[in-house]
Amino acid sequence: MTAEELAKHDGKDGRKAYIAVNGTVYDVTDSPRWEDGLHPPDHLAGQDLTEELTKAPHVRAVVERFPVVGTLEEAPETTNGGSGKITLGIIIAAVIVAVIIFLML
Repeated sequence: MTAEELAKHDGKDGRKAYIAVNGTVYDVTDSPRWEDGLHPPDHLAGQDLTEELTKAPHVRAVVERFPVVGTLEEAPETTNGGSGKITLGIIIAAVIVAVIIFLML
């Protein structure tokens, strides 16, 4: 299942409520704690909740009780020529070198 397909299962307007954790997609539709696709305080169905839920100590015991409906496909890597962080680092380094050269004059 792609992230786009997962997003369609947000639990709203009678739609199924699915969540993904560690690459596995679970159906939480029948859980009263996921009514209308919201699990208080701020977890929403239709999303990959791996980062949020793996911080909870009981996540495996709770999440694994729900039916598994699929696996979440990894997003394909972009081929836009690299990371924005690398570009920013190069720009900062160039500015520092320019300032040093200016101060040496």
